[in-house]
Amino acid sequence: MRRRTIDEPDLPPRIEIVPMIDVIFAILTFFIMSTLFLGRFEGLAVNLPKAQSAKPQKVIRATVTLDPQGGLFLNKNPVAIESLSTAIRGLQQSGQDLTIVLNADGSVTHDRVVAVMDQVRQVEGAKLAIATQKPTQP
Repeated sequence: MRRRTIDEPDLPPRIEIVPMIDVIFAILTFFIMSTLFLGRFEGLAVNLPKAQSAKPQKVIRATVTLDPQGGLFLNKNPVAIESLSTAIRGLQQSGQDLTIVLNADGSVTHDRVVAVMDQVRQVEGAKLAIATQKPTQP
């Protein structure tokens, strides 16, 4: 440790804010990255068809996803098409309507989508919505 001599001036204590700014930016980055994952949609990633009248839905209870390989998923869990209506009834709470979002890839055949819609419509009180995305503007 170095000793101070008499002829050296007293330096006032300083608070270094550069490390504090680094910590604040690190915390800010953490919160930004963590909030990006909070608003994720519950469906699997598929290429949705485009529709000019697409609107975001405010209340989503369950998601039925049809992937390009023909797989059927209810809230990311694989399910057979024959047991889809039973699985949806298991999600339904008494006295509440259930909104089912059909999240089908654009390459899925029409008859497969209609078969899934038919299974959803067999559930009393279930409302069906089809997920689309707005086309990108050039």
